[in-house]
Amino acid sequence: MSILDKAKIGNSVQINLEQSKDRLTKEVIDAINYSSVAKISDFRITDGKGIGVILKLSNGKEQWFFEDEIDLLDENGNVIKKNNDKKDNNNFLLDFLRRLNYENKYKVNELLNPINFFIWLIISIKDIF
Repeated sequence: MSILDKAKIGNSVQINLEQSKDRLTKEVIDAINYSSVAKISDFRITDGKGIGVILKLSNGKEQWFFEDEIDLLDENGNVIKKNNDKKDNNNFLLDFLRRLNYENKYKVNELLNPINFFIWLIISIKDIF
C-alpha cells in the first residue's frame, strides 16, 4: 500500500533522521533535531516507481523525503504502524502466483498438457516480478 493511500497534503509525519541524514544539509538536520514532526506539502515521484513527499519543516523550509524515511502520524500524534510485509499484498493475481506450485511431470501425456506447461512457465518466471 502506497503512502498516497494513507496520507494527504497537510497531514503530520515524523521524520526518521537515521535513514536520511547522510543526504541532508546541516541546516535541515538541525531543524529535524529541533522537531522531527513535519507537514506534508506535496508528493513527488522519486524514481518512476516510488512516491516521495515534500515536507514543511519546523524552520519553515521544505525538503523532500523518500516514503520509507517518514512515519505517518494519527490525529493524536501517534505513529501509524507500517505494513512492511510484502506478502500481505491485496493484489489477487500476485497472491495467486505466490501460491502456485509445480510438481515435475514424468508421464508423456502430463508433459504435453498445455495447462501443465503454462503452470511451469509461470512458476519459472514469477520471481522476475
